[in-house]
Amino acid sequence: MSVRAASGFNWKRIVVAAVTLPVLWVYLYYLPPMPYFLAFLTVVCVLSLNEFYRMYGLRNRFIIPGVLIGGIIFYTICRHPEFLLEGICIGFFALMVLRLFDERTPEGSMSELGPLSAGFLYITVLLSFQWVLRITAGVEYIFLLYASVWIADSMAYYIGKYLGKNKLYPSVSPNKTMEGAAGSLLGGSGGAVLITKVLNIQGLSASGAAAIGVTLGCATILGDLIESMFKRDAGVKDSGSLIPGHGGLLDKIDGFLVAGPVLYFIVRYF
Repeated sequence: MSVRAASGFNWKRIVVAAVTLPVLWVYLYYLPPMPYFLAFLTVVCVLSLNEFYRMYGLRNRFIIPGVLIGGIIFYTICRHPEFLLEGICIGFFALMVLRLFDERTPEGSMSELGPLSAGFLYITVLLSFQWVLRITAGVEYIFLLYASVWIADSMAYYIGKYLGKNKLYPSVSPNKTMEGAAGSLLGGSGGAVLITKVLNIQGLSASGAAAIGVTLGCATILGDLIESMFKRDAGVKDSGSLIPGHGGLLDKIDGFLVAGPVLYFIVRYF
């Protein structure tokens, strides 16, 4: 997400959105979740892990097995969510064993295990909630999630760019503004209400959808700041360059990583 004040209109963002959003809509709405949605999430998981590990400058001897372990554990806990805790433990243990036998010296183990473990928990585990949400609540709530976060992201970007004056959290992300954050809340609320009306989500009123959208807008801000924290620590501006006008894939899904579990907990407990 970008809550920033910058000059010029970013046409690449518009073009990428115009091309990908209709395709994504058709893919998610008309194809069954197994195997198509799970395959989609698994690819996102693997690519994002790769970006995260490369962002921290890990060597291929750790990146490749780290990505494979993350992808396998992701698929496993999605297919068998009742084994989420076991999956986390096995994945974390596998990463420690990888470092133990790959390097014959303990020096630097934390500097390598830190990004490996953080990426595993941050991406693999948090992303898996989208699969559980799809299976338990239905595709309508996946669209509610995606619409809320995407519109929150877009509103934050453009309001922050044109109206942003007051810094939000300069030590973590100097360009993000309070005005952009307000745009995120407004966009999240609007996106949730819109998708609720379009898909006629039963049992969810306009006011309830708006409240959920505001909550998802807050989660989107937090997700953006968390990724900004990692990028600033790693000394990079973007997590990658996969998506024109957006940076890396991780730059684009940072809000979804936090908002997905939040929406799942809302649906399950409220």
